[in-house]
Formats: sequence, C-alpha cells, structure tokens
Amino acid sequence: MPLPETMFCAQQIKIPPELPDILKQFTKAAIRTQPHDVLQWAAAYFSALSKGEPLPVKERMEMPLATEKTDAGLTPGLLKILHKQLSPKGMVNVAELKEKWKHLCLPEEQLKAILQLDDFGEEVEWMKVLALGCSVLGGSLLSSMKHACEILTRDPEGGAARVPFETFSFLYSYLTSIDGEVPEEKTEAFLNRIKEQADQQTGMVLLRNFLTQPSTLL
Repeated sequence: MPLPETMFCAQQIKIPPELPDILKQFTKAAIRTQPHDVLQWAAAYFSALSKGEPLPVKERMEMPLATEKTDAGLTPGLLKILHKQLSPKGMVNVAELKEKWKHLCLPEEQLKAILQLDDFGEEVEWMKVLALGCSVLGGSLLSSMKHACEILTRDPEGGAARVPFETFSFLYSYLTSIDGEVPEEKTEAFLNRIKEQADQQTGMVLLRNFLTQPSTLL
C-alpha cells in the first residue's frame, strides 16, 4: 500500500536563507544569457557556482546581428564567456574546450570547423582559438580585430576598447598567417603604423587606430 502523504505546516518548512538570492541571480543570468537548452546550461551554471569558477553568463543580453541567419551559433557575448573561463589557463585541453562549448549550447560542428582552421593537437593555445572565433564573428580581418578588442578590453562598453599592442600584434599576425593571402611585408607595415600610434598611447591600441585606415585585408 502506498505510504500516507506526510503533511507539513508552514512552521516545519525551513527555507535556507541564501536560497531566494541564489534563485534570483540564476533567473537573471538565464534571462541575460538566453541559453537554447536551459537544463544543460543550468547544470553548468550551478556546477561552476559550486566550484567558484567563472559562470557561463553573458554580461548583457545580445540583439541578433543582421548578418546572422540563425541565433544558435557563436556570439561576441558567448565568446567572452569562454575567454573568462579559459584564458587563465593559457593552454587548454581540447576536451575541456568542447565541454565548455557544450555548456553554452553551441553547435559542435561550429567548434570543429574552427579547430580545423589550424593544426591543433590535444591542447590548444586559447588566444589562437579566440582569434579564430573572432574571425567567425567578423567575416573580415578588421571586423575580427574589432571583436577581439571589444572582448579583451578592460574599458567600459562603448569606450575606446583599448588593448596592449603586443596582444593586438599577436592576434593580427596570427589571423593573417591563417589567411595565407596577405604578404608578410604588408602585415609588418600595417603593424608598424599601429605601433607608432600605440607608442603615443601608453602602448595601447584603440579601435580608431585601425578602423579609420586601410588594411591589408578588408
């Protein structure tokens, strides 16, 4: 026979004092991030929360870009989440990258296509993956660099999006090497022009330094 249902009065039910705030923050994070698989994302959220790791949460809601045919793929906000989670490691195991990618409900085929752009082994240099992710978002070299600067900068949103010249130079040189069609001398000439400006800006590159001048690849 089924056990009789236990009845509790309000005085017997104890709600952990931190629970309302945890649920409130989770709800706000879900609304801001808009995961395509809420249960999968929720599991990743609470796992990261319990371990004290960076949460898989966007800083703000994103409006779909006019060029996007689907809203299921990589976005600047999602790439920034991955950067916060993986950049401290420098070198990242591909298995961990795939796991973080899956937690954000991103299509496995897109990551596979990104990794095929270079000759990666079982470990990848995160900054190279970031650069390739930006190239997927940008479609052109300058647009890719704009995304990279906006993801990497410590400036407030809508600001100059400054990044150190060394970082800019590494990403730009890497993307031109992957492209394979930009002559090395043109890459060097472009970076020399950028460095001249960065030297006058405490070593930092601003968006206007490269968005207002011709590049080797538009």
